Amino acid sequence: MTTTDRWRLVLGRYASDRLPPPGDGAGLRRESALEYMYGREYQGRDGREDDDSPPAGSLAGSAPSVVDWLGEVRELFPRDAVETIERHALDRYGLTELVSDPDVLARVEPSQELLATLLSLKGHLDERVIGEVRRIVRVVVDELRERLETEVSQALSGRLSQHRHAPVPSAGSFDPRATVRANLRHWDASTGRLVVERPLFLERNVRRVPWEVVLLVDQSGSMVSSVIHSAVMAGILSGLPSYRLRLAVFDTSVVDLTDVAGDPVELLMSVQLGGGTDIAQAVTYAGSIVENPSRAVVVLVSDLCEGGPPSALVAAVRRLVEAQVTTIGLASLDGSAHPFYDRRMAERLVDVGMPVAALTPGRLAAWLAEVTAR
Repeated sequence: MTTTDRWRLVLGRYASDRLPPPGDGAGLRRESALEYMYGREYQGRDGREDDDSPPAGSLAGSAPSVVDWLGEVRELFPRDAVETIERHALDRYGLTELVSDPDVLARVEPSQELLATLLSLKGHLDERVIGEVRRIVRVVVDELRERLETEVSQALSGRLSQHRHAPVPSAGSFDPRATVRANLRHWDASTGRLVVERPLFLERNVRRVPWEVVLLVDQSGSMVSSVIHSAVMAGILSGLPSYRLRLAVFDTSVVDLTDVAGDPVELLMSVQLGGGTDIAQAVTYAGSIVENPSRAVVVLVSDLCEGGPPSALVAAVRRLVEAQVTTIGLASLDGSAHPFYDRRMAERLVDVGMPVAALTPGRLAAWLAEVTAR
């Protein structure tokens, strides 16, 4: 962002007459996002107020539009700026309807965007809305799990056996070569067609030796979408006998939530988004709870923006790798997998043996299936 672009954000609507427009579309979106809230400072000045405007200084409008606006703010601005904007929205502009009025929440359509907003404002929630928040969490989690469970469970429950055929048909395990061989006697030379009377389907191998999977989830405010998807992923993993899941969330401290890993709703109601980040402490904790390093996987879900000494994080990851723990760093774990993250830190972790990627839950499941197949 250029100095001119920064001044345009400071001056708001009065910048256009004096300063050139921003250099990209993101600049216009940032200006629009700030104007949505701070433009209320000018409503009602000189005894005038637009007839169609909400009361001066208020964000009391459509709850869905406020949710969309907060999502835009989180996408466009860095973490510190987002926290300041959200605080001003609550303290100065009356953004209270989403955190204090259960009737408002009851009217809003549950969505991942709404859930992300409620989690980011969780510290401000009134006790009266907790029941509605829990209902919204449940609806969103159930929808996500329904979409992901088949894909993730199939990838993690075993690879296709090339030697055995299953009695239960499944389109994903159809064996075309074996089917052709088994039905050759039904070849009709006159029509050039093969009549298939008995299609064959491959049986899946099920791994019986459990692997330890330690899922470390960064609960800083910028990771809210990944936190939601991690909770759903943890719920699925917890139900698979081939894996023994340990789950911890972290900011400047580490909280082990393995006891509620099987219940994504309770897990999401337990997280506290925001605050600092000590990734090295979380990685060190993972190393302390691993029992069989050669059959353990540590999945670090974080934007890698380390609040402590970078060398401490690099050293903690190196210790895991040297102990033969399989590791991966996920800059995001969500449906889009287009994250912001500290690329320099990612390069340093790759250098000591931790691959870094941005994956959807389905792709993470495929990666887990591959590394735990041995």
